[in-house]
Amino acid sequence: MKFSCTQENLHQGLQIVSHGAIKNVNLPILSNVLVRVADKTIKLTTTNLEIAVTATVRGKVDEDGEFTVPSKLFAEYVSLLSNERVDVALHNETVSVESAATKTKIKGIAATEFPLIPKVEHVGAYRVPVADFRRALGRVIFAVSANESRPELSGVLLRFQPNGPAGELILAATDSYRLAEARIALHEGAGQPERSIIVPSRTMAELSRILGAFKDAADAKATLEIVVADNQVLFLYETVELVSRTIEGKYPEYRAVIPENAKTTVLARREEVVKGVKTSALFARAGINDVQLAADAAGKRLLLRSTDSQTGENETILLGEVDGVDNMVTLNFRYLLEGVNAIDTEQVAIKFVDSATPCVLTPAGDKPNYLYIVMPIRQ
Repeated sequence: MKFSCTQENLHQGLQIVSHGAIKNVNLPILSNVLVRVADKTIKLTTTNLEIAVTATVRGKVDEDGEFTVPSKLFAEYVSLLSNERVDVALHNETVSVESAATKTKIKGIAATEFPLIPKVEHVGAYRVPVADFRRALGRVIFAVSANESRPELSGVLLRFQPNGPAGELILAATDSYRLAEARIALHEGAGQPERSIIVPSRTMAELSRILGAFKDAADAKATLEIVVADNQVLFLYETVELVSRTIEGKYPEYRAVIPENAKTTVLARREEVVKGVKTSALFARAGINDVQLAADAAGKRLLLRSTDSQTGENETILLGEVDGVDNMVTLNFRYLLEGVNAIDTEQVAIKFVDSATPCVLTPAGDKPNYLYIVMPIRQ
């Protein structure tokens, strides 16, 4: 194995894949990066047995081969090199890394011990706008359940609907106390079947990090490719491939819990709602985190109230538009605040039915592409 490339290209590739390596006493090779040189390409791969990340690095190939070296050590060393040519070669059980001013040898493990990476054919891809996907993912992933007693809730639902009037991808997440759903357009996928998969939240967090590494590049691709296979999903973007297992099981039919007809809708400035919730949260009961929202139709205002026997009480008044009757609901302020922060319009719509029915938050507008539901706290 022998190749040359710029420090910038090698550093970027290692930065992308290095998060996929993990420490494992029983399988020390999982902390290594596989360097594979074949067919005039240089590929770096890491895996934790659930996710595998591969980045292709541009460079000059002199000799094919493969080997593994400690991912963190290799990445940190390359990051300290000057931005110039780097020569990498395999000699027996070590990899030599040389630049104009430095040279080193890194011991590793033979590539034959590296886990096999599942092969997912690059066919039948769905394509989505990458900026919209990143934004939508950020608006739902925080609602994933941290409790893995129900595995299907520990991931993000991806529901592909390519053949409707407007093909779209739906992303959803819930922990049973709140639910977030975002919709984005599908650029490609017509003719393929509608299908749903549940992707582990760790995979989605890693994908978001990888996409973020390219967001400022002027020549970055506009679309993300998603290929769905049996128990696997493959994401392709730029020079990176991320393959992950999917979670078996059926996602809850959450649409049934979304109230269809609100009795009261409040439109208020999002920034004022955030500030008001944070203010009331100071006086919420510890462990319960309860804040009462009261819609005053006649006064065209939203009242936020909280009371704690130890600290005191608070009432914050927000002016806005109120359509419907007077209404009231008590919510967990943390869940409420996360939902409001996920909305990026100037105004947020808060929809009430009664004190025992979930409260719905959406961006202001006729056809919002995001909704967030919070279950009420029963008094």
